[in-house]
Amino acid sequence: MKKLTHIDKEGTAKMVDISKKPLTQREAIARGSVYMKPETLKLIEDKRVPKGDVFCVARVAGIMSAKKTSNLIPMCHPLNIALIDISFNLDRKKNKVDIEALVKITGQTGVEMEALTAVSVAALTIYDMCKAVDKGMVISDIMLMEKRGGRSGIYKRN
Repeated sequence: MKKLTHIDKEGTAKMVDISKKPLTQREAIARGSVYMKPETLKLIEDKRVPKGDVFCVARVAGIMSAKKTSNLIPMCHPLNIALIDISFNLDRKKNKVDIEALVKITGQTGVEMEALTAVSVAALTIYDMCKAVDKGMVISDIMLMEKRGGRSGIYKRN
């Protein structure tokens, strides 16, 4: 296992010094799902959820949260994000909404946490907007799918 860089010799948490790292193109893709009743999925699809357009609001929430990741995760660096793209796919067979976030930057550190945060908050927003009709929804399978750039290169989930 690789040595953790967020811990010093005494075991104290610290922010990693990225000041000498070169600027490189970096991107990360994260995914997650929200499982729900078929009727809830239909309400979302037909844009009949009383709180409004679920995907529109969840997309904005995901984008906003990615930009605020360093305020939420203590050791994350504040980043000048170049792109956050969030997409949704309805899976009627499994009664779920799949969420994907793509985050890009030219920077000195990766954007995996920003992509994961975007998916997480988009999923929470879907739950919030639909909880009046379906409190049994399940947020699941939030994971990093791919990352590119930096010293560690490319990671792609099998």
